[in-house]
Amino acid sequence: MRIRMTVAMPEGANRNGEPWPALGEETDVPAADGAHLVAAGVAEEVTEQAPRRRKSGAKEVGSGADGGDP
Repeated sequence: MRIRMTVAMPEGANRNGEPWPALGEETDVPAADGAHLVAAGVAEEVTEQAPRRRKSGAKEVGSGADGGDP
């Protein structure tokens, strides 16, 4: 199950020997663990993939009716 942390865990806290993900970060956990974290309100289930990011060289579409220059 993929989850996104909705709270920041205390500094130094870890899970299975690894630091907890930071607030807003996503991670994969076993389904039972994820369900418990969601029920406890410290995480939310990620149900969709993050939007793809444009390459840094991509151009903006203009605001004209055809998507070109106005």
